[in-house]
Parts: sequence; C-alpha cells; structure tokens
Amino acid sequence: MAKHANETLKEASNYLRGTILDGLANAASGSLSGGDQKLTKFHGIYQQDDRDLRRERHKKKLEPVYSFMIRVRAPGGVATTKQWLEMDRIARDYASDALKITTRQTFQLHGVIKSNLKRTIYEINQAVFDTRAACGDVNRNVISNPNPMQSQVRDEVNDLANSISRHLLPRSGAYHDIWIGDEAGEQIKVTQNPPLVGEPADELEPIYGKHYLPRKFKIVIAVPPSNDVDVYAHDLGFIAILNEAQDKILGYNVTIGGGMGMTHGNEATFPRLGELMGFCTPDRVIAVAESALRVQRDHGNREDRANARVKYTVERLGVDGYRSEMEKLLGEKLEEPRPFVFEHNGDTYGWTEDHLGNWNFCLYIENGRVYDGPEYPMMTGLREIAKVHQGEFWMTTNQNLIIARIPPGEKPRIEKMLAEYGMLDSVGRSALRLHSMSCVALPSCGLALTEAQRYLPTLVTELEEVIEEAGLRHDAITIRMTGCPNGCARPYIGEIALVGKGPDTYNLYLGAGFAGDRLNKLYRSSIKNGEITAVLRPILLDYAANRLPGERFGDFTVRAGYVKASENGPGFHKDVAAV
Repeated sequence: MAKHANETLKEASNYLRGTILDGLANAASGSLSGGDQKLTKFHGIYQQDDRDLRRERHKKKLEPVYSFMIRVRAPGGVATTKQWLEMDRIARDYASDALKITTRQTFQLHGVIKSNLKRTIYEINQAVFDTRAACGDVNRNVISNPNPMQSQVRDEVNDLANSISRHLLPRSGAYHDIWIGDEAGEQIKVTQNPPLVGEPADELEPIYGKHYLPRKFKIVIAVPPSNDVDVYAHDLGFIAILNEAQDKILGYNVTIGGGMGMTHGNEATFPRLGELMGFCTPDRVIAVAESALRVQRDHGNREDRANARVKYTVERLGVDGYRSEMEKLLGEKLEEPRPFVFEHNGDTYGWTEDHLGNWNFCLYIENGRVYDGPEYPMMTGLREIAKVHQGEFWMTTNQNLIIARIPPGEKPRIEKMLAEYGMLDSVGRSALRLHSMSCVALPSCGLALTEAQRYLPTLVTELEEVIEEAGLRHDAITIRMTGCPNGCARPYIGEIALVGKGPDTYNLYLGAGFAGDRLNKLYRSSIKNGEITAVLRPILLDYAANRLPGERFGDFTVRAGYVKASENGPGFHKDVAAV
C-alpha cells in the first residue's frame, strides 16, 4: 500500500514551511491552501469556519466565514500572572473574547482571522509562550498533575513536563521564520539533556526526520492517588512512584498504547487504555520518552492515518515487542513496574493549603470556557485577580483553573475578589456538573457531527433534577460528551459518556472506572438528545437505591448488568462498538 498523501506533503514541505507565507499574504481569501492547512497544525493552528453560517453562505455563493484556532504549548499548564494577562488581552484583541482551557491543560483561542494570524502568534511568543508542536504529527503539549496538595513533588513533575516537551520539540526553524521573523539560523537551539538515544534521523530534525511522526503523540505524567490527567488515555504515560513520606519521587512506572479516538462504522479503529510496561528512574525519563517516540516513528502506520496512532502499533507489536524495540535504543532494560493506587480522576475544588502554608483555589470553569456572561463576568474577574495575585495560574486537564500559591496574607483579598465576581460559589454546584467535560464541537470544529460544548450544560441541568430526586447531588459521577468519536474530551473513560453520531444524535456509554482505569461500553446507540434524560433516569434511581457502600456509578452499572466490564488488551475494542 502506498504511503498516505500527508507523508509526501511533509517530505516536500521544506521542514514545515510549505507555502504558508504566500498564503498569509493572499488577501483575496480568508483561507489557506489545503496543504498549508495541514502544515499549520505543526505550528499550533487549525483553520475552521463557522458551521452555523455555512449553509447560508453556500446558498449565497459566498466563501465560508473562515477563522483560525490557535493552541498554545504550555507544559504542565502553568501560566504566570503576566502571561495570563497577555493571553486575556490577545483573546480580546484578536479572538472571540474568550479563553479556552483545553483537556490538554493549555490555552486555546478561537475566531482569529487570517489577517490577524501572524500578529497573534507573534504576540503569544512575546508573552513567553509559543504554539510550536501544539498540534500536528509530533509530540503534543506534555501534561502533568497540578494538584497543590501534592506540592512537595509538584514542581519536580512540572519541571519534568517542560524538559520532555523541550527535548522533543521539532528543530526546524520554520516556526520562527514564518511567525516571529527570526533570521538567526535554520535550527532552533534546544539543549540536549540527556543526549539523543539513537542515531539522528536527519541533520535538521535529528529525532523526527523530514517525515515527522505518522500521527500525533501524547505524553502525560500522573501522581497517585490522583489520576486527574487520565494517564491511561495517552500514547505514553509516566506514573510517579513516591517514597513513604510522599516527598520524594523514586521513579516512574511507564505506560504505553492509550488513545481515545475511533471512527464510526470502522471496527479496525477503537479506544484503548495504555498498559504498564516497566519502571525507570527519574534520570532516564527523557531517554525513555524519546525511545518510545522513535519506535512509533519507525514502526507506526504511514499508509492509513486511521490506524496510525501508537495504540495500533502496540496492538501489532504487542507491549513486549514495543518495549523490546525501546530497550534496543536505550541500551538497557526497563525495571518491573512498582505498586501504586489511583483513587479518582477529578479536581480538588475550592481552597487547599500546601506544605509551605500557601493557599490555592481550584475554580470550576464549565467546559473550560473563560468569558464574561451577562450575570457572570468571570473573564474580567480573573483579569483583576491577575493584576494583584503574587503566585501563578495552573490549568487542569479537566478544564479548570487553580489560582495557585497565594501567600497567607493575600488569601482574604483574593477570596473577596472571587466572591465579588461570582467565582467563589462556582465550586458549590452539583458533583455531576463539577465532573462534566466536553469538547468544543459545533460551530467551529470541522469534525463535529453534533453539539457538545453548547449542549452538555443543558443536559446536566436536566439530569440535576433526577439526581436531586435521587439524593445524589454530592455524589461524583463523571459525565463526558463529544461531538464526534475522535474523543477529545476522553469520553470512553467517562462513567456516563455521549459520543456524537449525527445531528442531535449520540451513542451512550456506561461503566467506566471512576479513576479512569477502565473503559466504558456501549449501552445505547443513536439516542436522540431529547431521550437521554429519560434513558438515564431509571439507572440513576436504581443506583441511588441499590448501590453498595462506597460503590461508584460506573462500577454499579457493571454489577447491575447494564453493561459488562471492559477489559484491556487485544480484541477488547470489539466490546466498545464502533457503530
């Protein structure tokens, strides 16, 4: 089978330059060429159009209303107050007057028009962020546990996320040439520590080569007992193993082969949980990450992009085979995994105190969208807090925000401001809403089959009537919704999950593990949005009446026979039907 056309495009792109500069200079259209749209993903940019207006524009024989989504690279989700203020300003100057916190712990801007695209990227760079490798067939934003209650190791974990991200960045100077105007040379200088684990693939791209990866590559770092980062949903995971005092990282268990996306009707595609394959000491993490990436570079499917993610390579090679290829590059064997326990995959809302006596406030942000509503000026409130806050902002992978490292003397002032702008009460909402998450979907995502971000809040409101009746207001149940089966909100590990099938139509999944350690299974196919609450109501009431002490909703739906327990490994995906 011939290689996919994207492989030819990457090879001919002059290391991700293509004709992007020419396309930006063309004022006759708000769009870029098809090839350059693929290449701009490597620069953190997706071209989109307003799908609410698409049909009307087509009838009038007008070009769609094109704009661009920009995603920032922010390993570990940390922003200084200055960075927050700059991103806030950029969103108001060039985007849709909103900041989006993504499920990968970073900023996303929507609605940037082509004539403002270069200026927006430049100003993001001036804010000491960049958008390199935020999308595309490369290692994406590295995410890590932001939990302030584990702050004795949190900084070490965040530093590691930054080191991995920096080490695995593309070396091409295309980003600076196109967006920043840096003429300093062909290569971006990236400190190598440790050195490369294999022979350079290419002089200009020693890790990637001119073809880069077959598909995207996602790395995550988790710190038990919190699995807030959903470590098993990612291509490569590192699970921190701490000493008895919980103040020192002894090393990391390594997982491989997770991924959420699939395609309706294609049983060769499926979600998959990552599997444990070994343990490494902290000084070997970057080498392990690079070796895992190189195995995928050399063995991943470059013919069929629908089967090009790491999970499919692991299915073909097996975990032992994938590990063996990594160990050849490393020149050493991984140790046996060490014991650990995950208890949940949610955020810790409200106030928490760290080991230094500083305070942190985890703010609930519905679907990660920071904006000013008529009765809830959240964006303004966070802007005003950023002007006086002496600490940092930490984004979470559940699309929330931690106002972090507040000195004890400053807590009363921050708390007063949170109350003034209505944010203090955000964490008092139902546990179901606090554990809800969706992707963007319509109107901007070109892959969306139906609504998600705009509909999930309405559905949760309907379900809250049921949980109030059942006495479940304070019982956490994870509910996730996506507008298509690609799984950007990690739906296949939600205890309740709704995956877009068509207009106002979803597949309903039940039975995932509360700690993100078991896939759910298909319960009902092609359910209309107006039917969802009626279908879930008897199940929620049954759970309230008949659950065992401490039993989670996902576990109950398995025990009660609504769905069977899902297992990982070859063939398990047949139980998560790609219908």
